[in-house]
Amino acid sequence: MTSNQDLISTIAAFDLKAYLADRQPKVEAALDAAIRPGYPDTIYAAMRYSLLAGGKRLRPILCLASCEAVGGNPDVAMPMACALEMIHTMSLIHDDLPAMDNDDYRRGKLTNHKVYGEDIAILAGDGLLAYAFEYIATHTHGVSADRVLRAIAHLARAVGADGLVGGQVVDLESEGNAEISIETLMYIHNHKTGALFKSSVVGGAILAGATELEIEKLTKFAHNIGLAFQIIDDILDITATQAELGKTAGKDLQAQKATYPKLWGLEESRHQADKLVAEAKTILAEFGDRARPLQALADYITDRKN
Repeated sequence: MTSNQDLISTIAAFDLKAYLADRQPKVEAALDAAIRPGYPDTIYAAMRYSLLAGGKRLRPILCLASCEAVGGNPDVAMPMACALEMIHTMSLIHDDLPAMDNDDYRRGKLTNHKVYGEDIAILAGDGLLAYAFEYIATHTHGVSADRVLRAIAHLARAVGADGLVGGQVVDLESEGNAEISIETLMYIHNHKTGALFKSSVVGGAILAGATELEIEKLTKFAHNIGLAFQIIDDILDITATQAELGKTAGKDLQAQKATYPKLWGLEESRHQADKLVAEAKTILAEFGDRARPLQALADYITDRKN
């Protein structure tokens, strides 16, 4: 059994900066190649505008790292990684609309509907969502059909009413409710944010041929880091500037949303995020050196500034 001290030493020896410097350009190139300009010009331009607007590419990189953690070739998971970013981008486009969070900036640029109008922004999100599943089905090679099908099904559930959509609905319904419970807040973020994190980690593992026990452990890991990610997001909404965030700061307070700092305070929220990440890294201990990227990415979630 790997001790906590051994785990800390292993993570310290891993160069996450170099890992991201290698993986992020590969993801960017794959995304650029996945959706090329076409006709109608406007819809392809709108889809590419948001998809290629930058960002951490955390979900695709988690997918590749998870594939590696169970001994797979990350190249086979790249179509899944691209699909995850397409779906994440769809959720951001729709989230920024006036009917949702009504934001003007995302990743330091004008939001999609501010450039192309609300109608095209909705359709751009729809186009990305539909193409994500087509892309996994048509571009995943060297993997058995049953694994591809299972990965697609897992992702579809993460996006629908039992995942991202359901979480967004409860989030909207809870705005302005001063009595929202921590259980409801957990539900919102385990679905709105956490579900896609789970598909990122579990999807990569499924494509690599992970065992059921490995999938179970990686699901728990993903649950923890997804929740930690949202807690840090809530903290940054209060403590970071618009320049740091690349989007409007203080939106949660303005919309009277329930947040972890609002229920727990900043100090306890940070403590809970750190605790979740520590538990997540412990779960990975038995995966050995192959899980070093995932372990370092877990730390990155709580150390980030945007």
